[in-house]
Amino acid sequence: MKPLQPDGTPLAGRVILTSNSNERMKEKPASLAVISQRNMTRERILATAERLFMQHGFDGASMRRITAAAKVNLAAVNYHFGSKEALIQEVFRRRLHSLNQERIQALDRLEQEANGKPIKPSKILDAFFGTLLRIAETEPQGGPTFLKLLGRTLTEPTEFIRAFLADEYQSVLWRYQEALFKALPNVPKAEIVWRFHFMLGATAYAIAGTDSLRLITDWVEPDEDPSDDLHRLIPRLMSFLVGGLRAPLPTFDSPEKPSTTKTSRKSPQVRAA
Repeated sequence: MKPLQPDGTPLAGRVILTSNSNERMKEKPASLAVISQRNMTRERILATAERLFMQHGFDGASMRRITAAAKVNLAAVNYHFGSKEALIQEVFRRRLHSLNQERIQALDRLEQEANGKPIKPSKILDAFFGTLLRIAETEPQGGPTFLKLLGRTLTEPTEFIRAFLADEYQSVLWRYQEALFKALPNVPKAEIVWRFHFMLGATAYAIAGTDSLRLITDWVEPDEDPSDDLHRLIPRLMSFLVGGLRAPLPTFDSPEKPSTTKTSRKSPQVRAA
């Protein structure tokens, strides 16, 4: 492997400009080539880190393992990202930014179509969760890997990643929360928040990998093709989430027994989901 500069570009690819204007003109394309090489190096590091973080988790994916798989030196990672913590944040940021933009745009379209009226809750769920699940289809290069990484990270987050994701999601979650409050005016806001919390948890576990199911149970239809798991996951999960939102409201025991919760058959059901 050729010696690399701190930015990950080959040593021979560096350009030294001279005072001769003609030589400077000739060397201009080489400078663009170096910039392009830097960008390619950066993207290769991100793609490799995304895959290894998904496979081994944040703690298990060492910098040595990442640099070896990406065929770069440690200086290149430090040049582009500064630290391992900053690297995983950029792995998430490059996909979450466009994902959350799509979510906001989907909600904007629904609100425009509703013309001031409440949006059907099932459509709100599809705009938030369905947009995420469809990443694997719209971004086949890395989309499925990112889904599993996000699921794994949400189910076993470190404190700094938890804080980072909370900040990334803050504005989009607020918009969707307000949309659900408006769509379900007769449901206590606390109950909506809890149900959304449960839906996030179910989605995180599901996208972490359908192989998780096979690790703990044999409840898998023998005639199903594992390669079709993702396509089956979307309608299955969305049906489950909508069903959870439609479930009857819980009733609670007296304050003297706060640890016991029961659901009454006569509890009101969340309608128009």
